Amino acid sequence: MAKTWTTPPSQSLRAGEGFVLADVDTSSTPGFAGDKAYAQQALESGRETLGELQEKLFAQSRSGGSTGNVLLVLQAMDTAGKGGIVRHVVGAVDPQGVAHHAFKAPTPDELAHDFLWRVRRELPGPGMIGVFDRSHYEDVLIGKVRRLAPPEDIEQRYADIVAFEDELVANGTTLVKVMLHISSDEQKERLADRLDRPDKHWKYNPGDLEERLVWNDYQDAYETAIRRTSTETAPWFVVPADRKWYARIAVQKLLTDALASRGLDWPVAQFDVELEKTKLATS
Repeated sequence: MAKTWTTPPSQSLRAGEGFVLADVDTSSTPGFAGDKAYAQQALESGRETLGELQEKLFAQSRSGGSTGNVLLVLQAMDTAGKGGIVRHVVGAVDPQGVAHHAFKAPTPDELAHDFLWRVRRELPGPGMIGVFDRSHYEDVLIGKVRRLAPPEDIEQRYADIVAFEDELVANGTTLVKVMLHISSDEQKERLADRLDRPDKHWKYNPGDLEERLVWNDYQDAYETAIRRTSTETAPWFVVPADRKWYARIAVQKLLTDALASRGLDWPVAQFDVELEKTKLATS
């Protein structure tokens, strides 16, 4: 296959200093050298590489090697395609090496603790790829838009999140933070599709219309959160998501590169391989 990326997503999609969310064209395909059909081929061919890297990560942790892990954080407005990323990208790897958690509204027990308490409980173990479908960022997104906490608490949470993520990275976690950025018009089309199809009714939530009424407030909340928490050790990647095929191939590449950056290899056997071959042959 010809060169897939002219610029890797880790560069073209990274939110840098002075990031402006409105400057991101939600229908664009930054750095990708191909169309939808080509992206589908690239996604399929990339599954093997991603799967092998995940298996190496898992094998190392089970053989007394690295205790590190990878955590994919997915944030987005509804219908942006988080589920599709989980199915078509993360779903390509061995499920025994994946820890997936979808954060819902906090329970009374969770509300009785610090907002990061429930997040710490779901962190991936050694050798795992963790996936947060929504995350601790809900506490500075919906928390800010719906005024679920005083402004000073929201302000403190940005600093708490940065300190928390610095701690994770220092302890061996590779963080991949992704915002799937969809336009209001595209979301409207996807919601209409769910209403038109009986097999999609279960995915429709009337509350999504209430969230559309404060769309601009959410855009502001996302921009602020990304600006305040995109750091050198835990940067944000803002992925245009109007084209599902682009979002999937971009996240696959981000995840693959994150795993590759760990310098993974197969663990060395802790026994005499040739001796075991001889013993097996005579058994």
